[in-house]
Amino acid sequence: MTEQIEFGLFVALWNRQQGMTTPEIHFRMAAWLQEAWEKKNTHLLLQAFRSSGKSTIAGLFSAWLLYRRADLRILVLAADIMLARKMVRNVKRILERHPLTLHLKPERADQWGADRFTVKRHLELRDPSMLAKGLGANITGSRADIIICDDVEVPNTCDTAEKRENLRERLAEMNYVLTPNGMQLYIGTPHTWYTIYAQEPRKEIGEETEFLTGFLRLSLPVIEEDGTIAWPERYTQDDINFIRRSTGPNKFSSQMMLVPVNIAQGRLDPQDFRRYEARLDYIKELHLLGIGDRKMVSASAWWDPAFGRGQNDSSVLAVIYADETGCYWLHRIVYLKTKQQDNMDEATCQCRQIAQVAKELYLPSVTLETNGIGRFLPSILRRELAQARVPCAVREVHNSKPKDLRIMEAFDTVLAARLLYVHGSVYDTPFIREVQEWRPGAKGGRDDGLDAVAGALSLEPVRLRRYYAGGRQEWQSGGKMHEAKTDFEV
Repeated sequence: MTEQIEFGLFVALWNRQQGMTTPEIHFRMAAWLQEAWEKKNTHLLLQAFRSSGKSTIAGLFSAWLLYRRADLRILVLAADIMLARKMVRNVKRILERHPLTLHLKPERADQWGADRFTVKRHLELRDPSMLAKGLGANITGSRADIIICDDVEVPNTCDTAEKRENLRERLAEMNYVLTPNGMQLYIGTPHTWYTIYAQEPRKEIGEETEFLTGFLRLSLPVIEEDGTIAWPERYTQDDINFIRRSTGPNKFSSQMMLVPVNIAQGRLDPQDFRRYEARLDYIKELHLLGIGDRKMVSASAWWDPAFGRGQNDSSVLAVIYADETGCYWLHRIVYLKTKQQDNMDEATCQCRQIAQVAKELYLPSVTLETNGIGRFLPSILRRELAQARVPCAVREVHNSKPKDLRIMEAFDTVLAARLLYVHGSVYDTPFIREVQEWRPGAKGGRDDGLDAVAGALSLEPVRLRRYYAGGRQEWQSGGKMHEAKTDFEV
């Protein structure tokens, strides 16, 4: 009979022994975990708001599983080894004191360590019953039937693109540790827009599917969809309002409502953009360039070049149009490929890409930032534009103003007035990530797309010239003489 004890009852017995009651939210977690285990759902994600007791429930779940099957091997992986040890110590205390698990404590003290322990079991196995590891630890050679990833995503593991990539690489190694048909249980809250817990792939960082694709999910925000509080015995509405005010809207959304945002409180907000999907149309008969029903009256293109593989800087071209009402249309951002092609040098390769974009988008000019390597590029770009028969001028600009100041000056007013429209294709580039994560003065972040767009916004408007019916552009600053034939004499 004891073998059929449900997990919810196991939790309630433990809480009663500790002089506590069991809240409904913990029964919900317990029922979900037991159902997943019994239905052999092996990929699980439990998301719940901060201080909801999700790690405590995961520890009790580990003790219940060992109570059900003493031969199981459980690996606890956390961002910090101390956090992983905390769960292991908690499970040890449960096994020592829970009325249903007293028989599992081993006789030998060396099997009852701080970061690992082995219960009394039937099989002789090399790995302990439960083991704690930090995210950066060496786990080569370990084997586990269950891996609990407890808060592996924290600010210290996800606040830069490099850290997020490293996090994903480390977690992918779990596949070599987990036994066939073993269970992976992730527990945590999102700390970035590019969270490993995202329900949709982040295409701008190259994801074709979400990182935890196929995982069974349970998400418990502090305020549920119907407006009820998930743990009313602990939180009142006033408590929640106080948390929202004291932590800020971004952190509250991320940690309490489980909505992926950048909790770093970035200076710029992509929600101030006005997204559009309309294409750029050139009407030859009227010599007009338009987007949707808006007539474009000026264009700006800014190229911030960079060379070399493995460099932190990206080579970026940003193209912005302005309409008759004073709105700006960020129509294209190109993160240029820097690898050499067909024995072509890197500079020529990039300039050729710029020429192709200038032709596609009817650009009257491209402004080239000549700081550093840029001073060698204008002549190469003019050559490639001429060979491609693209009548586009090349303007050279040397920047001495600090980059952070340039970005703030370019974006602050435009975003405050919501004058910036952004094409849907831009959302598939790293630009949106740069906007979300950019903080003035921060070191090590990516901001090359931001800098290029800021440059394009800062340019004086460049009027779009007319186009001949044959496709060539007319770039004269003045009009041409035309003799009109009439039927009357003067």
